[in-house]
Amino acid sequence: MNAVRRTVGAKGIDLAAPVVNWARKSALWPMTFGLACCAIEMIATGAGRFDIDRFGAGVFRPSPRQSDLIIIAGTVTLKMGPVVRRVYDQMPEPKWAIAMGACASTGGPFDSYSTMQGVDRCIPVDVYIPGCPPRPEALLYGLMRLQDIIMREAPSAYIFDSDGTVHRQRSFEGEESLNGGSGSQSANAALSV
Repeated sequence: MNAVRRTVGAKGIDLAAPVVNWARKSALWPMTFGLACCAIEMIATGAGRFDIDRFGAGVFRPSPRQSDLIIIAGTVTLKMGPVVRRVYDQMPEPKWAIAMGACASTGGPFDSYSTMQGVDRCIPVDVYIPGCPPRPEALLYGLMRLQDIIMREAPSAYIFDSDGTVHRQRSFEGEESLNGGSGSQSANAALSV
């Protein structure tokens, strides 16, 4: 009976997918998680000159439990990696991640023993924004690419089990999954800005 309810409910949600996805992309609540100099550019994006509020993402939240987008802005050290993972795990589903800057994307110029060579080693990243530091316009462009990703997602991709765990299936229209089309492990939809 539970399987039938899930199937019928998922099909009903998929019919309303454009409305649900439009609401999700138009009301992103990013979390303030600035680690280095890229954070200054992230703060400038919220100012009047660039106005991130135009995209519905101007409500920066201080708590991961109130956020659905984490922008990793700056250098992530190996000591900070487990903290980033813990904060990401505390965010409710659906959640997305942006790696802002060369340091968050690839470790930047710091190829040392203490620097993580890309935040994607500890959390899944949806959009990478290059630059050292990237301009606020680059963050706005990355946000628009994330909104494109959100519009292509199926709202029923977030499967809630009875024990409270969530399994995210990331497959998009017209894309094959990595394991031959079975749909359980789909391709990562990271875009490079």
